[in-house]
Amino acid sequence: MTRREFLGVSAGALLLGQGCAGAAAGRRPQPRIPRWRGFNLTAMAGGRPGREFAESDFQWMAEWGFDFARLPLSYWAWSSPKDWMTINSEALRPLDRAIELGRQHGIHTSVAFHRIPGYCVNGREREPYQLFDSPRDSMLRALEAAKHHWRFFAERYRDVPSSRMSFDLLNEPPFMADQSRYVEVAKALIATIREVSPDRLIFANGADIGQTPVLGLIDEGIVQSSHDYQPKMVSHYKATWVPAAEFESLEKPTWPMVDRHGVLWNREKLRAEEITKWRPLTDRGAPVHVGEWGCFTQTPHDVCLAWMADQLALWKEAGWGWSLWNLRGAFGIADSGRPDVRYEDFRGHKLDRRMLELLRAG
Repeated sequence: MTRREFLGVSAGALLLGQGCAGAAAGRRPQPRIPRWRGFNLTAMAGGRPGREFAESDFQWMAEWGFDFARLPLSYWAWSSPKDWMTINSEALRPLDRAIELGRQHGIHTSVAFHRIPGYCVNGREREPYQLFDSPRDSMLRALEAAKHHWRFFAERYRDVPSSRMSFDLLNEPPFMADQSRYVEVAKALIATIREVSPDRLIFANGADIGQTPVLGLIDEGIVQSSHDYQPKMVSHYKATWVPAAEFESLEKPTWPMVDRHGVLWNREKLRAEEITKWRPLTDRGAPVHVGEWGCFTQTPHDVCLAWMADQLALWKEAGWGWSLWNLRGAFGIADSGRPDVRYEDFRGHKLDRRMLELLRAG
């Protein structure tokens, strides 16, 4: 047995031996997870069938010391909003291969529904029925389809241990004044998965596009996933898909930075928004993992790195893992197209070495 294989077995024992003794009736013990660090690999996020994951991504991550790949998926890659209940199993072969590549390279793969029947943070109106902000009948129709898809995945991958693969229920639920519907939806999906795969490690995104902990899920024995792009005036500068009202300022970013309301954003402000806010969960032993974060290509590079350094320092202090959006692309360390970076040629790709070394240290 290799050292990497031994570590995988050890992690599995840690994940699945969750201290069941003493758990209160109706409550699942909190899972304990490694401080996984890595990247989102986005080949299937757009929903185009036949998109393959690159083995080189897994090779690079392992070579650089990372151990986590979040795989955001759109169900459009294997099904259709016109016929939610039909699943083309052949269309999932790229995902099968990605999970196997994770095994080969010692990378934990987290299978995440970026678009689920009834919801996507981008273009949710393209779904025939809606999980959120809709009449209950619409929600129930969408929920049955969402359960159907997660049941299919639970059955397909039931023999893959949680040390190697986890499920991430749905990406970035909307802003909400009341979390009760999200709790109902998440609990239904969790129960569906556990009917087939009782010990599957499950992640649930925070409410309000991943920014707010969900206390209603504290007894489910899951990991909660925060998405930390605050403030968007730094992380999404000039990102055209973000509504102008979501930016704290439209000025050229600095770090630290004062927003249009005179609020100073610095490391302590990030601590309040991203660490202290989640203490009602973490104080009760619930694990948190940062499922998405990153800085768009138009933010000045030095500003981007300064902001990232503060984020990484806070998560390291808290013991949280993370996965950057993305590895290759406008938020990533390779082929990011930043206008002010002196890239290193790396196996035919343009590598942002400064960002890579910052992430490796974090």
